[in-house]
Amino acid sequence: MISPDVYVHESSYIDSDVTIGPRTKIWHFCHLMSGTKVGSDCVFGQNVMTGSNVRIGDSVKIQNNVSIYEGVEIENDVFCGPSMVFTNVLIPRGAISRKHEFRPTLVKQGATLGANCTIVCGHTIGRHAFVAAGAVITNDVPDFALMVGVPARRAGWVCECGIGLTHHPNPICTACDRRYEIRHEMLRQIAIPKSTS
Repeated sequence: MISPDVYVHESSYIDSDVTIGPRTKIWHFCHLMSGTKVGSDCVFGQNVMTGSNVRIGDSVKIQNNVSIYEGVEIENDVFCGPSMVFTNVLIPRGAISRKHEFRPTLVKQGATLGANCTIVCGHTIGRHAFVAAGAVITNDVPDFALMVGVPARRAGWVCECGIGLTHHPNPICTACDRRYEIRHEMLRQIAIPKSTS
């Protein structure tokens, strides 16, 4: 079922059993395969492909040249940068079918996946995490973590608004005044300023 106010460019192809929520825009040369469910207010750039049964939340921005394979789930407010890569099999071989070995990938609310980064399947990207351009994710990513490098390592923490946080037991965002605490190598939000709540 496709909401009547969805925009789909004439060069794109949507399989018959795809669900797309209100105000979503699908631009040039996209293909959404059977069973895919897309929320409201999403934007798909040029040349985006979703495999069968993919789940995408609301207000997700997917830039050009991104393939979202079966087994990937993307929650609300996620940003997928240009040409970033998802996978769904750990040991692919052209001559061997391994569809029964698909490993799920979960991208939680508000995460950013930078241009040309790679998310190796079977991992979870935490809420509001920021994966830098070109990074390769080979492990689960904590909420609010800034991940850089190949393989990616945590280089710091970021606020829900995306601004980097200085390392301190109780960091405060200099841009929006959200307050956090660091415990056991995890960041937790403890206060939201009244102006953003």
